[in-house]
Amino acid sequence: MSIISKNIHHQPSPAAYVYTAVYKSINQFSYSLTSKSKTYKTAMLLVWFMKAGKIIRSFFARDGREVVLRTPKWEDLDDLLELINSLVEERADITRTKKVSREEEIDWLSRVLSRLEKNETFYMVAEVDGKVVGVSEINRRLGGYETHVRVLGIAIRNDFRNLGIGTEMMKNLVERAQGMDLKVLTLSALATNERAIHVYEKVGFVQTGRIPKKFFKDGKYIDEVIMTKVLE
Repeated sequence: MSIISKNIHHQPSPAAYVYTAVYKSINQFSYSLTSKSKTYKTAMLLVWFMKAGKIIRSFFARDGREVVLRTPKWEDLDDLLELINSLVEERADITRTKKVSREEEIDWLSRVLSRLEKNETFYMVAEVDGKVVGVSEINRRLGGYETHVRVLGIAIRNDFRNLGIGTEMMKNLVERAQGMDLKVLTLSALATNERAIHVYEKVGFVQTGRIPKKFFKDGKYIDEVIMTKVLE
């Protein structure tokens, strides 16, 4: 069903042309969705215009390339799929061990954009030369007595680490959290991921706990390090 009403007496408004282009783009990305997932389409249109792809800031990495921090959008689908699967192939210090299928990534991105629009969470990607090379989030709206607490997450492609991108993303996540009137941020890392722990400490996180032998990787048990930042 068309989302644009036709009127032979009036030319379509500029907004109508934009909606048509958006609708066609969404169709390109949703061709493989199941019938159940197609109910996302209407919500996708609203998300696209309001918060998806919003630029937050830009800066230059240590190698001189410009980095754009922004919210995710539908065109990022293939880059995001490539990013997570590159981490799995690398056997990076993440909890996922199996590659993600395109359909799984479509469903995930649908949920991300929907939650972003509803202010249930905040997602931010790093783009270099038109390609997404990092992703981060302020996750989970905890209920009850924990509504002032959020969990942070971040991942950077292997060939874009040690360029200052992760540090800038973390700084912006903290600033965003302060604007959300949050009081406590928490995250976790494998104890072997010393580089990530160093970045977290640079932006004010401190180690507040440890779960011994939480992970078993490459024949060895690895502790999980819990880190926290109290916002002023």
